[in-house]
Amino acid sequence: MKPLRTMIMLASLCLPVATQAVMAQNVAAPDPTQDRLMLSAGFLSAHPDLRYRLHGLEEFKQGRYEDALKFFQRAAFYADKPSQGMVAEMLWNGQGVAKDAALAYAWMDLAAERGYAGFLGLRERYWSALSEAERQRALEEGAALYAKYGDGAAQPRIATVLRRERNKITGSRTGFTGNVQIYVPGPNGFEQIDGSKFFDEKYWDPKQYQAWHDNVWMKPRIGRVSVGDVEQLPAQQPESRIPGANPDVDAAEPETPERNDSELGTRKDG
Repeated sequence: MKPLRTMIMLASLCLPVATQAVMAQNVAAPDPTQDRLMLSAGFLSAHPDLRYRLHGLEEFKQGRYEDALKFFQRAAFYADKPSQGMVAEMLWNGQGVAKDAALAYAWMDLAAERGYAGFLGLRERYWSALSEAERQRALEEGAALYAKYGDGAAQPRIATVLRRERNKITGSRTGFTGNVQIYVPGPNGFEQIDGSKFFDEKYWDPKQYQAWHDNVWMKPRIGRVSVGDVEQLPAQQPESRIPGANPDVDAAEPETPERNDSELGTRKDG
């Protein structure tokens, strides 16, 4: 099953695909993961959800699936729903990990937590393919996942990072004027962008940052990618089947291999 992987890669890295796009939706807000000037190491260090998602996509593209899975899990720790969906797909397909349909469902349920259309559709497809025993295990294991990676725990984490890093840059730009440029490393040396774009509140204020993510992913412009017939989703999708769990905001952060961030995300071709 490849629809989610293709959709995420297209939306995040504009990778070429052989499948045909259907159900194109209204144009969504621009995604910083498609703007090479915004993806300097400095910007990404303050946005670990984007940083580790991009590392995961790069590892996945190189066929290093075990490392890709680790990076997606670390991005998921910071409320990145596309990365949670990628973990689900890799578990479903057995990429970098043994196939586990029950655990894959739990991760996809997590990815669909905010009602993003693409993840909801895949969640329901997963559920319909599970045996009764797998469904029971998915619900049991899902509670622990929600405690660590659900928005109740993950959104406070990313909010803490955004506020901390915004305070750092706010203190460092005393005396800035509208004409000041910010220099960031790019594929052809240093690039410069207007400082007002880097400091846009929608990339730093937790509520605005969440609204931007919702705008990008709720009904993505890419739509559903498939080689088959268009699949119409019900107007009302069921709520999560996984019982609630107490958020564990202080859970241990997943570990990932060391990678060089110096050119991460600076080219649309990865």
